[in-house]
Amino acid sequence: MFIFAALIVISIVLYIYYKVAILKTKDGLTQRYFNAKARIFLGLFLFSFGINQYIAYQTKLVLFISVVFLFLGGLQMFDGFKEAKHYRNEYKRLHPNE
Repeated sequence: MFIFAALIVISIVLYIYYKVAILKTKDGLTQRYFNAKARIFLGLFLFSFGINQYIAYQTKLVLFISVVFLFLGGLQMFDGFKEAKHYRNEYKRLHPNE
């Protein structure tokens, strides 16, 4: 249970970090990359929150809500990983010397 609580805190802090980093940069490609990273951590937050709530309460209603959170968190992480990989490769293609 402590592991999921730590994952919840770490993922929400990193989500906020990447959302603030978007505001600090002017490059559109970097903004999209940071947004993809933020989506990964939002998905991790939803996923770990769903597991944590089910472990804590273990009722049918919480099971249904947890499944929804797991599904949405998984989708966010999957899309975030795909986007981050795409934008990382685009950045490397456009800036080969860095």
